[in-house]
Amino acid sequence: MKSHQVTIKDIARELGVSPSTVSRALKDHPDISPATRHQVKELVEKLKYKPNAVALSLRSRRSYIIAVVVPEIVHYFFSSVISGIEDVAINAGYNVMIFQSNEKYEREVHIAQLLASNQVDGVLVSISKTTKNFSHLRELINEGLPLVFFDRACEEIEADKVVVDDFVGAFNAVEHLIKTGCRRIAHFGAPQHLQIGYQRKRGYISALEKHRIEPDEALMVKCDTHDEALKLTPEIMRLDNPPDAIFAVNDLTATGALKALKQMRFRIPEDVSIIGFTNGMVATVTDPEMSSVDQHASDLGKKAMEMLLNRIDAPELNHPAITETISTELVLRGTTRPLPLS
Repeated sequence: MKSHQVTIKDIARELGVSPSTVSRALKDHPDISPATRHQVKELVEKLKYKPNAVALSLRSRRSYIIAVVVPEIVHYFFSSVISGIEDVAINAGYNVMIFQSNEKYEREVHIAQLLASNQVDGVLVSISKTTKNFSHLRELINEGLPLVFFDRACEEIEADKVVVDDFVGAFNAVEHLIKTGCRRIAHFGAPQHLQIGYQRKRGYISALEKHRIEPDEALMVKCDTHDEALKLTPEIMRLDNPPDAIFAVNDLTATGALKALKQMRFRIPEDVSIIGFTNGMVATVTDPEMSSVDQHASDLGKKAMEMLLNRIDAPELNHPAITETISTELVLRGTTRPLPLS
């Protein structure tokens, strides 16, 4: 038989006060004396009282559930973003449900349809690399569901966004390679319909142009996974004029390039320098350790959740969409040469 769940009325009866007094004491209302607040909280702990989630939901017309849609949970970047999201959400009394699209448009559509038919208070989305039609996400917004994009944002939809400063991060990485003496810098990039792919390539090209290095299309390839890098690195190193550095769109791609180069007996960084983008744990366990651009993923997750809460708490304001940009930081390790002494 199911045991009786302790209620506010039970606590009020035990202390000889009204249920409203107990409720306000739990919220540290200034009208309730410190002594009464202490008594209430002591009894709450003793009786193991937990608020009834269903009752709270009915009373506030909220589920206190946030949906987070990511391409893949296994990536260090996305797991760090989720950690930041949860820090803010839990402190605000919300629970987080995680969905992963596995980089598949069809699965992302299915998730959106699921969320449209279930009660969640808001959605945080990072789109898959195969998503080019955004009607499923536009429909969620049209139904009045607060939605914030993070990292991989959709430019076609008017919604709040939190993005990384991909252009500056890429520019700084490539400029550092140039300052260490590299002149033939390859770029292993992401699909260009994704803003992260487009902006990182744009930063790469801008750094070359600033230093009067002609961009070479032969050195710019679509390559954004570890396995693709294992396959494409030997091909690009067999060019008549091969690269002396690789700037990769993410750390996993950079590690694939590193592994392939070492198998080909190239010295890192003496023959070829490498910089990744993420600065995840994988960057610290390679040999040599990987130079990388830190995206501050946890901060990005916190900011995205804060923006979503602002939309949930004040839907009547309906202010214009906001884009927040998270700064990057170049972290130098063993896969890049030191700057020459001035």
